[in-house]
Amino acid sequence: MPAMNHWLHQADRPLIIGHRGASAHAPENTLAAFMLAMAQGADGVELDVMHCATGEVVVIHDDTVDRTTNGTGWVRKMSLAELRELDAGDGERIPTLDEVIAATAGAPRPFLLNIEVKNYATPFDGLERSVVEVVRRHGCEDRVLFSSFNPLAVRRLAQLAPDIPRGILYHHDMPIHLREVWMAPLVPHEFRHPDIGFITPEFVAKLKAQGKRVNTWTVNDRADIARAAASGVHGIIGDSPLTMREVLGV
Repeated sequence: MPAMNHWLHQADRPLIIGHRGASAHAPENTLAAFMLAMAQGADGVELDVMHCATGEVVVIHDDTVDRTTNGTGWVRKMSLAELRELDAGDGERIPTLDEVIAATAGAPRPFLLNIEVKNYATPFDGLERSVVEVVRRHGCEDRVLFSSFNPLAVRRLAQLAPDIPRGILYHHDMPIHLREVWMAPLVPHEFRHPDIGFITPEFVAKLKAQGKRVNTWTVNDRADIARAAASGVHGIIGDSPLTMREVLGV
């Protein structure tokens, strides 16, 4: 029997999840940010993945390297070797998903990974299959949660890896059919990932009544952290695990 996925465990407080790592204190989506989140006592991290030109799964948020590195260009048109030459901040490099999984494998307790598949510009590039293959290769299924703003990607992940939980992302500025998650009945998933603007006790209670867990993002304001916790969310995704721990008193 496969091990219970640690994302599904119920705790007496919300999970503390570093958004792109401890990105308030280190360059986002780098090994430094992920390791710092671990050092700050986070339960896990959220990270973004996409294909580069040579097919590897790399960890970066934007479709281009312009904002987060000293280079320019489209990630999907650059080889891994070319991406490796870029400075992602403070001398950090753009990591691969393999590297992030390996680096976080030695934690005293299972360090959770919320992997957002970001093939929104190229939705049929096979990223879902590649990501599942990486996770399977490392045998870390029990600490992984997949997420996407694209319900069809979540559905593909459900077909490829029904044993790994999935979450549907959405925010207030999306079209109503995405904002209201109209496709939910056709997309097997355990989690909803709404932005913090949605969060009230009533909203969370309604989703819990439907059997869903709620992880909210990106929560940096101390009052918002407290409000999310009081509303009963399963997890809080924010840039500073240290701040979240202070507010939650853990």
